Amino acid sequence: MQTIGLVGGMSWESSLVYYRDLNVGVQERLGGLSSPKLVLSAVDFAELTALEDAERWDRIGELLADAARGVERAGADFLVLCTTTFHKVADEVAAAVDIPLLHLGDVVAEAVKAARITKVGLLGTTVAMTDPFFAERMAEHGVEVVVPDAAHHDFLNTAIYDELVHGRVVDTTRRRVVSIVDELWDAGAQGILVGCTELELLISQSDIDLPAFPCTTLHVAAALDRALA
Repeated sequence: MQTIGLVGGMSWESSLVYYRDLNVGVQERLGGLSSPKLVLSAVDFAELTALEDAERWDRIGELLADAARGVERAGADFLVLCTTTFHKVADEVAAAVDIPLLHLGDVVAEAVKAARITKVGLLGTTVAMTDPFFAERMAEHGVEVVVPDAAHHDFLNTAIYDELVHGRVVDTTRRRVVSIVDELWDAGAQGILVGCTELELLISQSDIDLPAFPCTTLHVAAALDRALA
């Protein structure tokens, strides 16, 4: 079994999901008392969000690269960033280490293509929806990404940062997100990327009619595939 290197803390709720699901996944696949070999480095989310607000992505890249180097030194065989938004600096992080980075965009694109879907809607943070880094990575695989109308961006960002990162799941928020999914359907989306770990606490396949692609769940499964290959 390979050792999975996790860079987390963005938020701790996200890291918790990755840690839990990796453990559950290994137990389901191997049985008994089996558990994954993991190395985790967690960053200070408050520091990163302040830098994000100041658009100091150069410094964010440095901090995550330093965390990745620590994970590599601790014996990780490959690297997983426990975040969607901060994949914006994934190339800088990958360049800082000698172990491979399992990029979320590549994993999700392969799942979308396997479902014979070519156009998906993306729900996530304002950065993930407005900056082209994720859509461009998906486009490299032939998958088109559409995002909600700009009028919804602040609502989704607030739901993530003010509710979900604190573990608060609000029914009225869920209902509004479902209505946003319906708008993306009208815009031609054939599936929906639940593109933030915390959003998976709020929205699942049972809530929407379009095929849902829970990005964290897919990322975890891909990490297990690699670790257990």
